[in-house]
Amino acid sequence: MPPVARLGWLGALTIGIALFVVDERVMVDTANPNFVPSVILLGAAVVPVAFVLFVAERRLPYDVPAGVVFTAALLGGVIGTVTAGLLEYDTLRRLGVLPMLAVAVIEEAAKLVVPLAIVVFTRYRRPADGVLVGVASGAGFAALETMGYAFVALVRSHGSLITLDNVLLLRGLLAPAGHMAWTGATAAALWIAFRTGRWLRFGLVFVLAVVLHAAWDSIGTLTGYALIATVSLLFLGALTHRTATATAQ
Repeated sequence: MPPVARLGWLGALTIGIALFVVDERVMVDTANPNFVPSVILLGAAVVPVAFVLFVAERRLPYDVPAGVVFTAALLGGVIGTVTAGLLEYDTLRRLGVLPMLAVAVIEEAAKLVVPLAIVVFTRYRRPADGVLVGVASGAGFAALETMGYAFVALVRSHGSLITLDNVLLLRGLLAPAGHMAWTGATAAALWIAFRTGRWLRFGLVFVLAVVLHAAWDSIGTLTGYALIATVSLLFLGALTHRTATATAQ
């Protein structure tokens, strides 16, 4: 892939940010609440979309087409958030308390529903495909979850745009190091397990993703987020590198 083509993610990020800024300024200048949905959509989706493109443009032996990646993002987001929300609600209703670890297990499993269906029912079995499909599924989940948090924050703050921007900025920037990294890594391990039969390794990767997720949900400091983000991205990078080795086997 030529160098210019590998910078498509940067173009998408730049254009997306520009559209978000213009959209928000028009909303503020016109005081028109009709712009709120598009502002939330752009704020939640720009960084996840750019990161999916970044991963897709790496020099890995992908076989999965763009249509399947888009489907993984869309269905992974919708099915993942709905499944996680329903299971978390049922658990809360029965137990009264939902520990962070239980939330992490539910959400990490929910995000794998669509990737699992893809690896089982399609012919896209290259380990690198797992990385891209997993990152896409995590992107869809992260974007929809951020939209939900942003809307709730806007309502609870009685329309405070500063509050809305803070939620979109924090969750948008950290999305690649959160849901996208965890699901990308676990999906990569899932694809490798289907290829090599190393299911114990997949289980260990899933447990590590759950631990990172639970730690993320339990920490409320920027330093803590930065530390877990670094570990999560290194985690994804290590599994991505492993896909090249698995392909060569």
